[in-house]
Amino acid sequence: MHLMRIGAPGAEKPVARIDDDTYVDLSDTVPDFDEAFFGSGGIDRVRPVVAERVAAGQVSRFAGERVGAPIGRPHQILCIGLNYRDHAAESGMAVPDEPILFTKSPNTLIGPNDDVRIPRGSTKTDWEVELGIVIGRRTSYLETVDDARAAIAGYVVVNDVSERGFQLERGGQWAKGKSAETFNPAGPWLATADEIDDVLALDMWLDVNGVRRQTGSTKTMIFDPYFIVHYLSQFLVLEPGDLINTGTPPGVGMGLTPPVYLRPGDVMELGIKHLGTQRQHVLAPR
Repeated sequence: MHLMRIGAPGAEKPVARIDDDTYVDLSDTVPDFDEAFFGSGGIDRVRPVVAERVAAGQVSRFAGERVGAPIGRPHQILCIGLNYRDHAAESGMAVPDEPILFTKSPNTLIGPNDDVRIPRGSTKTDWEVELGIVIGRRTSYLETVDDARAAIAGYVVVNDVSERGFQLERGGQWAKGKSAETFNPAGPWLATADEIDDVLALDMWLDVNGVRRQTGSTKTMIFDPYFIVHYLSQFLVLEPGDLINTGTPPGVGMGLTPPVYLRPGDVMELGIKHLGTQRQHVLAPR
């Protein structure tokens, strides 16, 4: 299934996307795609509902509604840094021996086509197309990497927007450069895990103002999604609906010569094979 949330911010309704034109409304069945939904077996619960309604012709047509993030505000957003060898190289940093972990504030989460706002004092706001993992059940101390498969609800496109000066030049943790408002567009849909034949064969891309900046594939990840979930489960409890951003391929603004950063009026467009596309206008600080 492809799960989406459509409607105004704070009033999104849960639906299952059938194709580019139609969807099944699930708002009478589940209140939201959130921690309670994923933690109570919600995906398996709505599968027959979607199938029955499609068979009965009970589908609706998209009519230009806003698309929200495909999950409600998660318990936490966890992020893996430098998870592509060529991105580590362009950043001038060593390939890590273990995953680099940082966090983003959950209130950074926005829809895939919502505006991204440059924070006050920023001169180095950057882009990062990433594969996002959504956790499907409460998870800790997984025994094996293979066990991680059953803990994953699905996958989403994420733009891990970053302020490089705040992240790398202000001391302390990377979270300072990652957690400004609007810094985590996600969606348009969550593809349940069974929809992705090979999560390590997904092409990725990102354009800024029509210029291709990032081209990559999940096949060049250092740590794959199953390893990441198993690894993180040894350090913390993953809750249903948690989002994990898994790193970006090369082509970020910081890695260009000279560096190029986002400015008000810029437009970012990005996508991942099978997971849809995003488009964000960049706004000035408020």
